[in-house]
Amino acid sequence: MLNIVLYEPEIPQNTGNIARLCVCCGASLYLVGKLGFALTDKYTKRAGMDYWQNVDLHRVSSMDELFSQFPNGRFFYLTTKSKKKYTDIEFKDGDFLVFGPESRGLPQEYVTRDTAITIPMKDGQRSLNLSNSVAIVAYEAIRQGVHIQ
Repeated sequence: MLNIVLYEPEIPQNTGNIARLCVCCGASLYLVGKLGFALTDKYTKRAGMDYWQNVDLHRVSSMDELFSQFPNGRFFYLTTKSKKKYTDIEFKDGDFLVFGPESRGLPQEYVTRDTAITIPMKDGQRSLNLSNSVAIVAYEAIRQGVHIQ
């Protein structure tokens, strides 16, 4: 099973789309830190449609809290600042895929770690949409054999 972590997400529609994806692929969804919206926001609910009731949703106040809950967890940090491609990783059941807020990405302390990975893009482009990025990497993990629960 996969764990999707959204660190301080800002756009409700992206979070709703990702929640729906998590239900469809059996992933847990961790929302960390301050959200840029309320989970009851109509756009969040609409994007997640009727899937919200089935999301394995966890609200966590900080990354440190998440690390303390899973001291042996494997965390991969998605960033445009890494040269290591997500396709170079051998994903395993239980891995955590960590994505930053739409406007600024993850803090520097995460993007410089050995487990920071990227989705290749054409030079000069800033980034992909958050929900698209989550789908790309989650389904690569599934293609490699991470189980759908």
